[in-house]
Amino acid sequence: MKRFTVAALLAVACAIAAAQSTPAGLWRTIDDETKQEKSLVRIVDQGGVLTGRIEKIADLAKQDATCDKCDGSRRNQPVLGMTIVEGVRKADGESHWDSGTILDPNNGKVYKVRMTPKDGGKALEVRGFIGPFYRNQTWIRVE
Repeated sequence: MKRFTVAALLAVACAIAAAQSTPAGLWRTIDDETKQEKSLVRIVDQGGVLTGRIEKIADLAKQDATCDKCDGSRRNQPVLGMTIVEGVRKADGESHWDSGTILDPNNGKVYKVRMTPKDGGKALEVRGFIGPFYRNQTWIRVE
């Protein structure tokens, strides 16, 4: 009986560790300049493809902000609830996710993205890039 209990606990611990090493979850984004919380973004895994949308904007004065610099169907749409991460997949044999895009609603630009869980899944390094130019942000797991 002890072996079964230990094995069951190990299986649960492994499942929790695996879940924490994925970008799926709720993340606190941090402003590059002020270092203050900017938003909460929920990333979901839909059949191995990650998407993420803005669930909360920290600055109450920006709750009704629209993406006036966005192109296409996002133009002038509310930032709150907007999907900003699309098409991200786990890289074969790697510890990061890529192949997708991320939108910066502040400037309306869409970047290629790479997401790498850090610190046992408590943090997420998000790299947006165009060609050789990139910017990294560290998002903090909320749940």
